[in-house]
Amino acid sequence: MSAAGPAWRGRRVLVTGGAGFIGSGLCHALAAAGAEVVALDAMLPEGGANRANLRDSGVRLIEADLREADLAPHTEGLDAVFNLAAQTSHAGSMADPFTDLAINATAQLRLMAALRAGSPKAVVVHASTRQFYGRPRYLPVDEKHPIAPPDANGVSKLAGEQYWLMEGRVHGRPVVSLRLTNCYGPRLRVRDARQTFLGIWFRRLLESEPFEVWGGEQLRDLAYLDDVVAAFLRAAETPACAGQTFNIGGAPPVSLRELAELAIAANGAGHYVVKEFPADRAPIDIGSFHADDAAFRAATGWAPVVSLPEGLRRSLDWLRPRLANYL
Repeated sequence: MSAAGPAWRGRRVLVTGGAGFIGSGLCHALAAAGAEVVALDAMLPEGGANRANLRDSGVRLIEADLREADLAPHTEGLDAVFNLAAQTSHAGSMADPFTDLAINATAQLRLMAALRAGSPKAVVVHASTRQFYGRPRYLPVDEKHPIAPPDANGVSKLAGEQYWLMEGRVHGRPVVSLRLTNCYGPRLRVRDARQTFLGIWFRRLLESEPFEVWGGEQLRDLAYLDDVVAAFLRAAETPACAGQTFNIGGAPPVSLRELAELAIAANGAGHYVVKEFPADRAPIDIGSFHADDAAFRAATGWAPVVSLPEGLRRSLDWLRPRLANYL
C-alpha cells in the first residue's frame, strides 16, 4: 500500500467515490497516516464501489449520491477532497449519455457549491482521464495534445474537469486534475469490463477460463494502484500544482498481446483468444496510447515504482483468496 506522509495526521479529508477502486486505495493510505477520512459513495451497482474495499480501513462510509443528496453535512471544515466519484464505462456512456452527464458534470457542480459554502480553502484533486484525447495524433501523449473525445464519457469527463478548473480560477480554490491512464491493482472491479478490460482478464485467469484480447497490437501504459495513490497524495501536497492538469502514466507501454502473456505468467497459468473489436466498440477505440507524464514528475518528484510484472503478480495474489467478494 502506498504510504501517506506524516503531514496528513489529523487532517480532515473527504474521498468521493471512496468505496471504489482508487478511492478506497486513498482511504486506506490516508487513514493509516492518521487522517480523519470520510468516504462518500453512491454505491451504484454498475460502478466500482464495493463495501469490501474499505474493510479494515477504519474509514467511515457514507452512502450518498452527489446528484441528489444533501452534501452540506459532509463538506464542512475539510482540508482536502479527493474526487473519484464518476461514471467510467465507455460503452455505458454511449448507451445512456444522460446519466453519464449527470454523474460526471452536473453532480460535480453540486459538490462544488457545497464545498464553496463549507470548505472554501480545501484542496481538490480531481480524477480525470486520458480518454478525451481521443485517438492519438502522436505518442507519447502530453498535455498539449488536441482534445477529441471519442465517446460520451470523454465529453462528460472533460466537462467535469473544466468546471473544476474554473472553480480554481474564479474562486481561488487549489484544484489539480490528474488525467489517468489504465489503472489496475487490488480492489479492481473484476466481475466485468466496465472499469477496465484488465478486470475481466483477471477474473478469467482466476477462474481458469480463457479471456479475450481485442485487436492485440494496441499499446497501453498501465499504472499500479499504489503508484496512482502516491500521485494523488503528491498532487495535494504540492502547492505549485494548483490550477493545472497533469497526465499520469505508468509502466513502459506494451502491446495487449504482450500484456496478456505477462498476466498469464503472473498467474502461473492461463490462456487467451484474439478477436476483432466488437462492432459497438470499434468506433470508440482509440488505438495505441501511452502518456507523457514528464510535467507531473518535474513538478512533484513523483515516479511510478511498481513494474508491470510485479504489479500484475500483486494484483492476482491479492484477488485470488478474495474473488468471491468481487463477483
